[in-house]
Amino acid sequence: MSGEDRQSQLAREHKERQAQRAAAQSAKARRNTFIGAGVAVAVVAGGIFAATTLVNRDPAKNVAAESTPSASASPSAALPTAKPTPTHTGPVTCTYKRDTSDVPQKFVGMPGKRPNLKLKTMTVVTNHGNIVIDLDPALTPCSVNSMAFLAKKHFYDNTKCHRLVTPETSGLFLLQCGDPKAKADGKNPTDGQGTAGYVFPDEAVGAVPYTKGVVFLTQPQDAAGQNSSQFAISMSDENAQIEPQYSVLGMVSSGLDIIERVAKDGVIVNDQDITGDGGSTAPKNPVIIKQVIVK
Repeated sequence: MSGEDRQSQLAREHKERQAQRAAAQSAKARRNTFIGAGVAVAVVAGGIFAATTLVNRDPAKNVAAESTPSASASPSAALPTAKPTPTHTGPVTCTYKRDTSDVPQKFVGMPGKRPNLKLKTMTVVTNHGNIVIDLDPALTPCSVNSMAFLAKKHFYDNTKCHRLVTPETSGLFLLQCGDPKAKADGKNPTDGQGTAGYVFPDEAVGAVPYTKGVVFLTQPQDAAGQNSSQFAISMSDENAQIEPQYSVLGMVSSGLDIIERVAKDGVIVNDQDITGDGGSTAPKNPVIIKQVIVK
């Protein structure tokens, strides 16, 4: 091989390595976009479901939704009037597998395969007070089972809710938590990527719209079976327009007023969150989870 041929070969190999690195970075950014950053949505005027529980999905960025927190808002949202049909009948066996993606992780083991169908509530103890969530293990047994396992392992202790978006910043109003490595400073580019080191299949996707008070698991856009530790709490009925993609977890019965008060203190806007390139818009007044209790 001549010197010129060798130089050409080296140049091609260098270019290929650059392309591979760019693809890997793009994939990580996309995961962050739709776990930590990307849930912007086109809000459509019209009928929003009054009875509700949770569901989630993604973008049409920078859409202004006509929804603002109320100073005297009720501390809880109304529970659904119609109960969704359970997604499982008979004995339930859950499947969890290790998360092999290159994202920040905190691995504390894997949940058992047999869920406890008697669990009813999840209490998120924060530095601002308690947020109580009604669960329905008949609807999403493996999601509830995962949350109960992580709570027992103290996975969420002293973690920060990394993302708070409002209609003014993204067209949505929701609080997102569960990234064990998040700094929640509005600057850290990997906020929103963290997982529990395992993933599991979707449940009850589309069972209910993501209206106010609905709690749902989050995962990358267009992904399936990538649920892990992150969850979001919807703070507006306008979020019902989010396209169904995410697993329902429960419904807040008390504590929404805590998030509304924090939202009034403002957010640290992360431009890359808005464009979907990484990082997350964080609350100026930090929301720190002291403990999660599932029983």
